[in-house]
Amino acid sequence: MKAAVLHAPNQPLTIEEVAINKPSPREVLLRTAFAGLCHSDLHFIEGLYPTPTPVVLGHESSAVVEAVGDGVTYVKPGDQVITCLSVFCGTCPQCLTGHPNLCENTDVKMPPGAARRMTWKSGELMNQAFNLSSFAEQMLVHENAMVKIDPDIPLDRAALVGCGVMTGVGAVFNAAKVEPGATVAVIGCGGVGLSAVNGAALAGAERIIAIDTVASKLELARELGATDTLNASNADPVRAVRDMTGGGVHYSFEALGTKATAEQAFGMLRPGGTATIIGMVPYFLRDRKLQGTSMGGNRFRVDMPRLLSLWRQGRLKLDHLISGRIELGQINEGFAALKSGAPVRQLIDFAA
Repeated sequence: MKAAVLHAPNQPLTIEEVAINKPSPREVLLRTAFAGLCHSDLHFIEGLYPTPTPVVLGHESSAVVEAVGDGVTYVKPGDQVITCLSVFCGTCPQCLTGHPNLCENTDVKMPPGAARRMTWKSGELMNQAFNLSSFAEQMLVHENAMVKIDPDIPLDRAALVGCGVMTGVGAVFNAAKVEPGATVAVIGCGGVGLSAVNGAALAGAERIIAIDTVASKLELARELGATDTLNASNADPVRAVRDMTGGGVHYSFEALGTKATAEQAFGMLRPGGTATIIGMVPYFLRDRKLQGTSMGGNRFRVDMPRLLSLWRQGRLKLDHLISGRIELGQINEGFAALKSGAPVRQLIDFAA
């Protein structure tokens, strides 16, 4: 199969022929349909987070089941699925207490370098990222790394739910638990931030302030439910939000992954407010709370079908998030565009 391979940080991905194993017990072989280009992948490309190389990145994807291993009962060949990096075992303490996104069973949620599912050249190991590796024509994954979806769901829209939408909406519903009538600020209007804006609207927030430096993204934020927009390129967002709200917001969401914007999210809270850091940030006064969230605190086999139901009802906006479609061979150009800040979500179309 063809796959986009990262050989070293800050190097272009190369399209390579990679061999993939047959499914072992409880594993599923998938034919990738669409894969989104996410800033999380870009962090690994830029070396901000180390990972064993060579590696196939990618984690936001939709696919069709090609084959299943022994013991797999959840899916069968021909089923359409959304993948999720929050693979779970269902039996560890985190899973049993309602936190499957934090599964700690390393036999299922294998750490970087542990998977032995792909090879290249003369049998050399090709590392798998996020227990998925979506930037390839096929994926071999644990059966608990996917959710089955109805066959009439468009696979391009479905792929968005696999990370960006689940993370943004999940941060609103599961992590922050935004209350009706609340005031909300969202810093960063990429795919995740816009999904948080849409989620806040679904939660009944009275005022939703979208913050970014790209005017077109702020316009899109209004279409997804923002009541106010703020261009941070010509204003201090903390002071502006506090002035706009008479003291700060009840909930803020940081969707860029920088130290500066995380501090801004905390600074724009009113007393008793909660800042939720969605972006990948490496690293209290008056009852203000700062919290992180992993993939929106998802229970993805429950949450993702609900999100698709909301899309069917026209309440969750997915079409607006797709900036364009590219072929696998255009992946470096796609990440260059992503780094510029202009696109919301680009999808690799494996049928193109």
